[in-house]
Amino acid sequence: MPDDFDANSLDDVIHGKLRLAIMAFLSATRDATFGEIKTRTNASDGNLSVHLRKLEEAGYIQISKGFVGRKPQTRAALTTEGRAAWLAYLDQLRNLIQP
Repeated sequence: MPDDFDANSLDDVIHGKLRLAIMAFLSATRDATFGEIKTRTNASDGNLSVHLRKLEEAGYIQISKGFVGRKPQTRAALTTEGRAAWLAYLDQLRNLIQP
């Protein structure tokens, strides 16, 4: 294990299983609907809502609510800060696995 790796430095906001899945999915797309994120992460409505809110409170994602026709739609996208946090998290993991 590299000398500079510190497991305590991992971002706890991202490190949770569902939040990690959300961040990974959003990092590969411009934005996504609540339904798309739910499908890709196999999360329940309530659980997904809680974790999206935690990521939003951290400033990592932006939530927008609108309508498509008369149907409400919630969308999420990584913020600039969220993308930077995601890349930093990946760097920390690379430090763990690289000799």
